[in-house]
Amino acid sequence: MAGKQTQWSSYWGFILATAGAAVGLGNIWKFPYIAGENGGGAFVLIYLVCIVIIGLPLMMAEIMLGRRAGGDPKTSMSTLAAHYKASPLWAGLGYMLILAGFLILSYYSVIAGWASAYVFKSGMGMFTGETAGQIDQLFSQFIHSPYELAFWHTVMIAATIFVVAMGVEKGLERAVIYMFPAMLALLLVIVGYSMGTGFFGKGLNFLFYPDLSELSAHGVLVAVGHAFFTLSLATGSIMMYGAYLPKNISIPKASIYIAIADTLIALLAGLAIFPIVFAHGLQPGAGPGLIFKSLPLACGHMPYGTFFGTLFFVMLVFAAFT
Repeated sequence: MAGKQTQWSSYWGFILATAGAAVGLGNIWKFPYIAGENGGGAFVLIYLVCIVIIGLPLMMAEIMLGRRAGGDPKTSMSTLAAHYKASPLWAGLGYMLILAGFLILSYYSVIAGWASAYVFKSGMGMFTGETAGQIDQLFSQFIHSPYELAFWHTVMIAATIFVVAMGVEKGLERAVIYMFPAMLALLLVIVGYSMGTGFFGKGLNFLFYPDLSELSAHGVLVAVGHAFFTLSLATGSIMMYGAYLPKNISIPKASIYIAIADTLIALLAGLAIFPIVFAHGLQPGAGPGLIFKSLPLACGHMPYGTFFGTLFFVMLVFAAFT
């Protein structure tokens, strides 16, 4: 309907790019701590059901709308409404999607900046031998340092602008083709390290043994919400990626691959983090501070902790950036 200037150069280029859009802080920062807060395996079970019956169909719908109209969310909704003689008010949905994307960017880039800063903090050995109180104080000082926060936030925003300005094929696709496999490789290395902690079995049991008595109605709502968040649904980004999708690519097949990749990364993140947390007597339900407080504390007291802690935060930056 609307003309497209460029398209994804290949099927796997689209898969990696869209999986990169879906896989991010929601999988590695948010999923482990909300799973820890809401009963572990029981929450994971509900989350997986939500991915299949809610997330996957909505992803297919968003990609289909984007490819059909071939524009940004506002243009796509306006074009589709006009074509099917529907109310022009549908364009308002496009504006809402753009607003949602902006609101997510406004805090997502901040957390991505935190991860970037922690790459250097970990690499410099700032967590080695520190107590829980010292790690907590370090984090508190960091998030109350406006100049440091502004610097790392600016780094992430500038890098994002640079890649997006390069376009679909030379920018987004080229960046993700290298960064997504690198992120997965780093995650697998950390999972391998977690297997040697002696608590890998406990981590497996926590993630995959569903004790429904641990799950509340609030936990179910969190699982539904996270299914949207982790697949980047209802923000217009998946619709935008679909706008550059060639006609010969199967939307259902591509959506299934993307959902599998996204879910696999989340589960691997849990297997990487929880054995390390359990090995040092920490709580899996430590909230948002699980990555920035509990994990640095654990890394500061384990063999090769500086090296593997730095790898973890590099991986987190790659996930956030893609």
